[in-house]
Amino acid sequence: MQNFTYYAPTEVIFGEGTESRTGEEVKKWGGSRVLLVYGGGSVKRSGLLQQVEEALDKEQIAWTEYGGVKPNPRLSFAEKGVKKALEFGADFLLALGGGSAIDTAKAIAHGTANPDTNLWDIWTGKEPLEKSLPVGVVLTISAAGSEMSDSAVLTNETTGRKQGLSTPFNRVKFAVMDPRLTLTLPKYQVACGIVDIMMHTLDRYFTHTKGNEMTDEIAEALLRTVIRNGTKAYENPGDYAAASELMWCGSLSHNGLTGLGAEKDFAPHKIGHELSAKYDVAHGASLSAVWEAWALYVYREEPERFARYAQKVWGINCTDPIEAAEQGIRATAAYFKSLDMPVCIGELEIGVRAEEELLDMAKRCTGNDSFTVAKFKVLHQEDVLEILRMANHR
Repeated sequence: MQNFTYYAPTEVIFGEGTESRTGEEVKKWGGSRVLLVYGGGSVKRSGLLQQVEEALDKEQIAWTEYGGVKPNPRLSFAEKGVKKALEFGADFLLALGGGSAIDTAKAIAHGTANPDTNLWDIWTGKEPLEKSLPVGVVLTISAAGSEMSDSAVLTNETTGRKQGLSTPFNRVKFAVMDPRLTLTLPKYQVACGIVDIMMHTLDRYFTHTKGNEMTDEIAEALLRTVIRNGTKAYENPGDYAAASELMWCGSLSHNGLTGLGAEKDFAPHKIGHELSAKYDVAHGASLSAVWEAWALYVYREEPERFARYAQKVWGINCTDPIEAAEQGIRATAAYFKSLDMPVCIGELEIGVRAEEELLDMAKRCTGNDSFTVAKFKVLHQEDVLEILRMANHR
């Protein structure tokens, strides 16, 4: 196990009806003027937005709405949110929704606290981030784990670049998590969330770090729990028990716990980000579309690691590590297919792509081969291109 510092300060308020406590939580964390950040009309139709606003009114907290967040959240929308927050005098951001709403709220918080600094310069590390506004969350989608992570992602529409930012300032103050809020989600959204939860742990699990027993056991247990309850939630959207397990797994999968003491890889995420940025496909779908190709390309770097995954997560007992690794990879792809998720680029709505489009994504992923991607197998531009080719024609 490598040295690590673990910091997960977010207060979690979990269970049925907990959204009614939103006002007191905002007040506890110093909020008096709140910008409510959300996506489409679902939070209005469900009554959640009204319920949260009433909870804020009860605590005499001023608020204003900022709706319209899109999947793969946009830089321009966050920048407009900064202007609205400054005009309102917001001192607290409250996200209602999933990863896109949360990441947008985080970005607005950073921009509002640093109004004289270009937000994209903060996001790309050109300008240091030394202060931000507090953020709270009412979670409605089990997927991104942004409610407990130190990361957030934005897409710059002008450049076509999708960029992640990791900083302690991305840690939200509290997360209200009522699994009932996920029970009416479309099945496709549930499936995308399941893939994303799994991938946050898989991208940490495939590492060459040895002697990380406790972390490995946690990761494997989480994956088994997601797989088991993911099927239940997908087949029966009203299953509260399954939804509860998925919601908690989503948070644990991306708060750092399942990768403590090990190198992180995140190659499938980085490659998937290029698909999302270029074609605006759903994040979970971009991950399932490239994962099998990535795994088949890299697993011979250490087939024993993939064999352990096959045995511990899928119950595959095979003495040959190569065969066990391949069976584990096939089992994962088959599970994604059982959720009607794409397992190659051709199964995305964008269809099979031309070679020049794949090359463009490989260049973007590696900065025109100016840096490498990943740790399990270091990937250069040609490696990323080959993975995209494999994913394109499977």
